[in-house]
Amino acid sequence: MTKSSSVNVVTVVAAALIRDSGEILLTQRPVGKSMAGLWEFPGGKLEAGETPEQALVRELREELSVSIDPGALEPLTFASHSYESFHLLMPLYICREWAGSISPLEKQATAWVTPAQLTDYPMPPADLPLIPLLQRGP
Repeated sequence: MTKSSSVNVVTVVAAALIRDSGEILLTQRPVGKSMAGLWEFPGGKLEAGETPEQALVRELREELSVSIDPGALEPLTFASHSYESFHLLMPLYICREWAGSISPLEKQATAWVTPAQLTDYPMPPADLPLIPLLQRGP
């Protein structure tokens, strides 16, 4: 029997914020972070003791200055992707309701894009399999 090497699994949570017009919010990873310049669905890492929904509500408040009722988060799918130094597990939620105006508090660029335009924005490899699901619609 061979001993398998341990894998560092990192769990992050993300949201596809969708306006009434059907456009989806993307944020650009800032300079200084890994994969800087790539576009992604907003969200972030879970902290100890948080549920994915709690983490997403916190992250969207900290990053975009919006308030979200956890009940407005609809689980859609998840991404599971191996990077060189870790394995990413990322639940993706859809959110169509929030309070406040989107205001990027980390000075990151934002873009509202139609589902068809999602492929026009370079994204991290883990995000790419999520695009067809969002393009398919409800």
